Amino acid sequence: MSDLKEKASAILKDFKGDSYAFGSGVLDEAPGKFAAELGKKAMLIGPLEFEWFQPIKERVLKSLERAGVEVVDIVKSAAPNAPFVDVYRIHSHLMHKRPDVLVVADGGSGIDATKAAATLATLGDLQPEIDPFFGVGEVTKVCQESGRTVMPVVAIMMAASSGAHLTKYSNITDLVVGQKKLIVDEAIIPPRSVFDYDVTTTQPMSLTLDGGLDGIAHCLEVYFGSPPETRDRAREVAEVGLELIIQGLTEIKKAPSDVEARTMLGLGTDLGGYAIMIGGTSGAHLTSFSLVDVLSHGRACALMNPYYTVFFAPAIEEQLRVIGRIYKKYGYVEEDVDSLSGRELGLAVAKGMVKFGQFLEFPTCLNEVSGISDVHIGRCLTAAKNPQLDMKLRNMPVPLNADLVEEYMRPILEAAWGGDFEKIKTM
Repeated sequence: MSDLKEKASAILKDFKGDSYAFGSGVLDEAPGKFAAELGKKAMLIGPLEFEWFQPIKERVLKSLERAGVEVVDIVKSAAPNAPFVDVYRIHSHLMHKRPDVLVVADGGSGIDATKAAATLATLGDLQPEIDPFFGVGEVTKVCQESGRTVMPVVAIMMAASSGAHLTKYSNITDLVVGQKKLIVDEAIIPPRSVFDYDVTTTQPMSLTLDGGLDGIAHCLEVYFGSPPETRDRAREVAEVGLELIIQGLTEIKKAPSDVEARTMLGLGTDLGGYAIMIGGTSGAHLTSFSLVDVLSHGRACALMNPYYTVFFAPAIEEQLRVIGRIYKKYGYVEEDVDSLSGRELGLAVAKGMVKFGQFLEFPTCLNEVSGISDVHIGRCLTAAKNPQLDMKLRNMPVPLNADLVEEYMRPILEAAWGGDFEKIKTM
């Protein structure tokens, strides 16, 4: 396993260079060093209401003080799924306190909300609301027209999960309609990022497992949908990341404070973050955006990916064999994946994913989810036809468009409802 960790570290260093500090103990120096490179006045954002965050906050504040950075405000971070209201609340602090740099220490939702608030603080006089920035490249378009760059963010990750500290994505949720929306833009990538994997030992098990499954979804979906020109790189990242996450979660489930396993999980989910910079996520992520009121993001992706895997199977045999061997290595797939093809290969790997979900004690079909109803199925199908989320349809290994959603996506959702793979139509 040390070879796998070394390989993961080398990939991350190649990806982010000196702009990313990761590993045990980096929290005590890197936040201040990075913030000082970007400005003299900082605003600290974090989950202030939680007791577990207090010692982390003090370490970050001391790091900023030692680097000579003035803290002009300390602000409560966003709730799970980064609701619109929290983006606008953080933005209000920014406009009143006028920091040079934002330092956010949180999981993916807090970092996503901060990235969106920084965008509004930079461009709000031109686009006063967040909605016009949803989609691909909309922030860059306004930046180029105005000659501006988004206010810098030092993103300190607290949870092995989304890779928000490394990526061009910001997921924001409209709680009124129960729909998550997405900014995809190079302009919002945090210019500096930090992740001390040791801090994740204080997290509840549910958050740890959710985050790990989100990382798995990133690796899987990008590799499944990778075109020939990026497939070798996507395979390297996905193969290492997936094995680290599966082994890490397996060990953490037995021993939550295992620092070695936490490092595996952190490295693996960071590679998931790298994966979504190589290519895009697709079906399971798209569906998860419409289940935000009944399932955490990681669980929704983990639940849906087996069903999309069967749908994609004839188009991704090479990828399925690579991924299937990893699940088999850890006892979740029984069949010899090298002897299978097409739909049968997809079914074998999908059942391995389901078995892993059962080991983690997660729901593996939609009708096991508390509070779900037919309304959610309709919401998923409506969202799939939304032009702002069209990139998810196009990222699929079997690309769909809005006209094909009812014919092919509805059966996938119906299969996921009761765990019946036979309902999935092959395109």
